[in-house]
Amino acid sequence: MSPIAVSFIALAIILAGAFFGTLLRNTLPGHYLADDSKDYIRLGTGLITTLAALVLGLLVGSANSSYDAQSTQVRHLTANIVLLDRLLEQYGPETRDARDNLRRAIEPLVKRIWREDSLESTKGTPFRGTALAEDAFGKILNLSPKTDLQRAFKDRAIQVATDLVQTRLLLFEHPDSAIPMPFLAVLLFWLAIIFMSFSLFSRLTPINIVAMLVFAVSASAALFLILELGQPFVGLMQISSTPLLTALAPLGS
Repeated sequence: MSPIAVSFIALAIILAGAFFGTLLRNTLPGHYLADDSKDYIRLGTGLITTLAALVLGLLVGSANSSYDAQSTQVRHLTANIVLLDRLLEQYGPETRDARDNLRRAIEPLVKRIWREDSLESTKGTPFRGTALAEDAFGKILNLSPKTDLQRAFKDRAIQVATDLVQTRLLLFEHPDSAIPMPFLAVLLFWLAIIFMSFSLFSRLTPINIVAMLVFAVSASAALFLILELGQPFVGLMQISSTPLLTALAPLGS
C-alpha cells in the first residue's frame, strides 16, 4: 500500500476517533463527565500523547537517517564510477573496452536500484551483476601493465571497482524501512484515543472543527513522511538518479 493511501486511512481513523468522542459526549449522562472523570482521562491521555509524540519523533528521525545514508551511498557510487573511469583513462587506450562496458552498465544498474524493471526488482530475487559490469571488471583484472605507473593505476582501479561492487550490494540489500503493521495499528489507536479525548470534553464549534482537522492532517502527514523516507528509490521523495546516469560522458571516436 502506498504511503499516501496509508496516510489517508490514518486521517480517517483519527477523525473517526474524534467524532466518536463527540458521540460519547452527547449520549453519556452528565455525571460521567464530572471533574473527577475529566482529570482521570486527561492524565491518561497525557501519558498516551507523550508516548505517541516520542514514537513519531523516533520514527521520523530513523527514517530520515536511513534516507540520508542511502543518498550518501548513491553519491559514493557515482563518485567511484567517475574515479574508476579516470583511472582507466590514465592507464592507457587498452582500457577503452572496459570503459565502454562501464558506461553501458550504468543504465541497468539504475533500473535495478530504482526498481524501474519490475522483473529484476522482485523481492526475494538473488542479486546478480549484469554481464556488462562483470565483463568490465574482468577486463580490468586481465590488464597487463608494462610500467610501474600502469601497475599502480591497475591496482587502484581494482580497489575502486571492488568498493563500487560493495556499495552496489549495500543499496540492493537495504530493505525499505516500512512500519510493521502491528506497530502502525497501535500508533493509530493511540492517536484515535487522543483525538477522542479532545472532543469528549469540548463542543465541536467551527473553530474547534478547523483546529481538529489541522491537527489530524498534521499527524497523518507525519506518517506519510515516515513511509516516504523509508523507500527512497520510489515515490514522491525518491533520490534522483540523474547524477548517476550523467556521471560519464560518451567516449569519443
